[in-house]
Amino acid sequence: MRLRCVVAMIAVALGLGGCATVYNLPLNQPSANPFTGTMVQAVAPRALHLNEDGTAIGLAFSGGGTRAAAFADGVLTELAHAPAPRGARGDLLDRVRIVSGVSGGSVMAAYFGLKGRSALDDFREQFLTQDVMAALDTRISLINVGKALGGGINTDNRLRDWFNAHLFHDATYGQIFGPGRPIILINATDIYNRSPFLFAPATFAAFCSDLSAYPLAAAVSASAAVPGAFAPIVIETFPGQCNVPLPDWVSRVAHDPAGSPQLQAFAQALENAHDGKVKYIKLLDGGLADNYGLSGVTIARTASGTPYGPLQPQEAVRLRRLLFLVVDAGQGPEGQWGHTLEGPTGKELVSAVVDVLVDANAHSSYAAFEATMRNWRDALVKWRCGLKPAEVVRLRGNLHGWSCRDLRIDVGRVAFGQLDPARAARLKKVPTSFTLPAESVDDLISAGRDALKANLAYQRFAEGR
Repeated sequence: MRLRCVVAMIAVALGLGGCATVYNLPLNQPSANPFTGTMVQAVAPRALHLNEDGTAIGLAFSGGGTRAAAFADGVLTELAHAPAPRGARGDLLDRVRIVSGVSGGSVMAAYFGLKGRSALDDFREQFLTQDVMAALDTRISLINVGKALGGGINTDNRLRDWFNAHLFHDATYGQIFGPGRPIILINATDIYNRSPFLFAPATFAAFCSDLSAYPLAAAVSASAAVPGAFAPIVIETFPGQCNVPLPDWVSRVAHDPAGSPQLQAFAQALENAHDGKVKYIKLLDGGLADNYGLSGVTIARTASGTPYGPLQPQEAVRLRRLLFLVVDAGQGPEGQWGHTLEGPTGKELVSAVVDVLVDANAHSSYAAFEATMRNWRDALVKWRCGLKPAEVVRLRGNLHGWSCRDLRIDVGRVAFGQLDPARAARLKKVPTSFTLPAESVDDLISAGRDALKANLAYQRFAEGR
């Protein structure tokens, strides 16, 4: 009898799914000249706008809902309170030149990109302590089961409207580009091509579309679109409506059997869209492909095609220290089924499978990123040491203090595990919801500050070593 009830409920849910199709409309528009205006600067090799001491910090904010955003807020707050090394002007927040974000981490990344250091003044009140979940349909019902099976319970407009009302106020992506601003990378997952999706000018140009006009809130919503809870966010392609060719690296990477599978999938996705083989790109939570948000940086490095890219040559000769920190608010194993013969079952089983996929992709992404940074450092040193003195003077201005080998690139991970075990265990139990109590938010912000101070790579950088 019980089995019959279960089968009956599944049949009803499937029936509801069949008549409750849920989908989003694309918001991007075609463009015959996708690299006009602000995009001209955006697609050139990006300057880091280094300070006089030649130092820079890159940050990658992991997924994990409000928990991840609060932890990231703590890291930025600590950087704002840390003086620059060796008596240089400003603080370490001034050295943040690249920020990549995924899912919950993309909210902080995008807001920081839009407002700069003033984002730290009101991010807690405007987002971290708000009940974002109240704006979404989270009811457990047969109707919602049917919607989930029909594409997703929520369309993107609910979350997008909330983001616009509280954070972005209808800002477009072009507003985070500009002189002196850090490079901001928002990451989602292309579920058809099974690859990362990078909100970048070159990506949209492959679709004959202009990223500068795309709503910033829509990009963040795509990065945070949990499967089932949201219908996929849709990007339309417009093949043949512009004369922008694909960069040379796309074909090279797409057809390199010995290359990175992740980069190959991304390149093939661009080819498919550019050639009209795929009309609509369907996006979900960026954590499905890379919960650390590192693939965007790896892609940018691979796409440059030069020893110094994605930097400009003038920046590449001035760079002395680059610290790249992965701010990881990962949750770790959950449940008690590891101590019993039975399980996991039901919701725990689904959650365990998703966690395995997310964490495995994140770990492989981190390993690939470390290798990319090591190889980049070696390529930069070789290029710098091959320059003639006259070329160094042209790029750098003088030879004073010049050493072609004086370059250090460190990669570190800021995580709960750098705190004492009891505190780390408490933080890992905080859910990855978009609604948290104020005390949990403050605990996470404080943890971000303390975990950063405990990071050895950060300590070396802050001391000027």
